[in-house]
Amino acid sequence: MSLKELKDLHSQVAKAISGYEDRRKREALAELEEKAKTMGFSLAELTGVTAGRKRSPSVAKYANPADQTDTWSGRGRKPRWFSEALAKGKKPEDLAI
Repeated sequence: MSLKELKDLHSQVAKAISGYEDRRKREALAELEEKAKTMGFSLAELTGVTAGRKRSPSVAKYANPADQTDTWSGRGRKPRWFSEALAKGKKPEDLAI
């Protein structure tokens, strides 16, 4: 086999192993959830693990001067209109709601 063929085979094997491990984890989780359910509990109750982190809805802090309905909370990537306004010399306070 050529080096390219070996690398392709290696990639396929790695994907197959990962898929197998994921499938086994899902099966184990389903089995544990079923066992907890038969005992009258949820798995989350027994482990103290919740489904995910609950975040409060973000509140808009900045508004696009050209379109006041286009807002940004200050979280995540800066919108293009915000970056352009800063490049033109405006301050974040100028764009605050």
